[in-house]
Amino acid sequence: MPKDDTMRKGGHSTRYPLSATVGDAVISYLQARRSDVPHRQVFLTARSPYIPMRHWTVSAMVGIRMRDIGIQVTRAGSHTLRHACVQHLVEADMPFKVIGDYVGHRHPSSTLVYGKVAVHKLRQIVLFQGEDVL
Repeated sequence: MPKDDTMRKGGHSTRYPLSATVGDAVISYLQARRSDVPHRQVFLTARSPYIPMRHWTVSAMVGIRMRDIGIQVTRAGSHTLRHACVQHLVEADMPFKVIGDYVGHRHPSSTLVYGKVAVHKLRQIVLFQGEDVL
């Protein structure tokens, strides 16, 4: 089955609530965006032909902005934001199981990759057999 671009990593979709600030920004965008295009998607390219933005367009835009503000990473893009989010959750002592569920990992080992920089969590897994950490 071909991958649906509306799905997130792993082919699963998730819905998250929007904050009032983000909701207001989306409403403002929709009121200002071109209305003479046949596409129902919310975000369209800024130049003609006005077509729905693809995930790689968003990733490229994020990468450009990251470099513009001086963030130096090997592969700058939207996936970097995903990794940063997961890293913040690890540093906040969120259980790996909760983090994995949040980002859609099917297997705990996928989330445990983030433990390489969370030495304190790795110690807990080893010392306590991991039940409380995972």
